Amino acid sequence: MSLTLEMSYRDALQKSMLEEMDKNADVFLMGEDIGRYEGTFKVTKGLFPKYGHRRVIDTPITEAGFAGIATGAAMAGLRPIVEFMTMSFSILALDQIINHTAKIHYMTNGEVKCPIVFRGPGGAAKQLSAQHSHSMEGWFAHVPGLKVVAPATPADIYGMLKTAVADDNPVILYENPGLYTIKGTVPDDPNYHVPFGKAQILREGKDISLIGYSRMTHINLAAAELLAKDGIDAEVVDVRSLLPLDAETIYKSVRKTHRAVVVYEDWRSGGFGAEIAARIGEDCFDDLDAPVARVGGLNVPMPYARVLELECIPDEKDVVAAVHKQR
Repeated sequence: MSLTLEMSYRDALQKSMLEEMDKNADVFLMGEDIGRYEGTFKVTKGLFPKYGHRRVIDTPITEAGFAGIATGAAMAGLRPIVEFMTMSFSILALDQIINHTAKIHYMTNGEVKCPIVFRGPGGAAKQLSAQHSHSMEGWFAHVPGLKVVAPATPADIYGMLKTAVADDNPVILYENPGLYTIKGTVPDDPNYHVPFGKAQILREGKDISLIGYSRMTHINLAAAELLAKDGIDAEVVDVRSLLPLDAETIYKSVRKTHRAVVVYEDWRSGGFGAEIAARIGEDCFDDLDAPVARVGGLNVPMPYARVLELECIPDEKDVVAAVHKQR
């Protein structure tokens, strides 16, 4: 029987990176303030004293530069883990990531691999305002050649980081900053991996499917508890892997409940939840008793004022309202 540990999402991620660095000397970290300062969200705490400046590299504020350097290192056989201080800043590295990192394997006819992990906090934290609160996962999931995952639990961030490091393709590991302090059980197994392209059902139900990923999975679980008080039995689907996407698990749930609400923090217009909703509409049309509903972020730049910020981000009450509107 395997042992489990109770730990935070942040600590599970840090533990996973530490174990992968111990296992493989080709794994190294780079990013802004990840060394002596130990990262803005303290994810890299304790790594610099253990591994030193050759494997925990503090970079200048040059996202395009260090994304390009990491891409070259991956092409040469190393396995870099690149932290963006916030994934909003990855916008500055999009040319490297989209035009180079994602296409190297294809454009070399498979001769050159690019095993690299780009990770960092994405989405709203608390009053970080318009330039630090983007949900970028849908942008990256639009790009062939990348893999994009957005784990919601400590166990999944632990196992998916390991899967990302082992993958020979570039991986975007998306961490909502609102998850860093949540706690859960994590397998005490350095060889534990969570596969990409596999969604999971976190709550069984028969009346409606609540579909989301990252922090919105927890919003859906909270909404399901509220709906239960109204006699509505909601099923919660945690997508967790955007590219590749496990559409079949989503479809199986929708075919059982005949109703679906897709919840995502990104701007509602054009967010990745719209892709999920479109696929359900195309492939499960005859199974639906109501149109697929979407709950997404408001289509405005994120305000600084906390009361306005909260209005822009979906919560469980928004999900409950969308469910009742369907019935």
